[in-house]
Amino acid sequence: MMVTRVAVLGIIVENLDVTDQLNAILHRYSGYILGRMGIPYRDRDINIISIAVDAPQDVTNTMAGEIGSLPGVNVKTAYSHVISRS
Repeated sequence: MMVTRVAVLGIIVENLDVTDQLNAILHRYSGYILGRMGIPYRDRDINIISIAVDAPQDVTNTMAGEIGSLPGVNVKTAYSHVISRS
């Protein structure tokens, strides 16, 4: 039985040179991603991204860890209380 939780990852990209690496990570986890919203904040030279996922908690944690390991990228995860078992 797989247990998944709905979560949101808030990502701030201050180093725009890593966007290809970030997109590669998100592509690897695309099966868990429900939706993605990106806001380029050109006045500050940053990107603000939110990712909604429904995944096992360890998968969400691993994805956030990979994203957060990129230089100039900050990520925070907020978990819902919505849990599903399949």
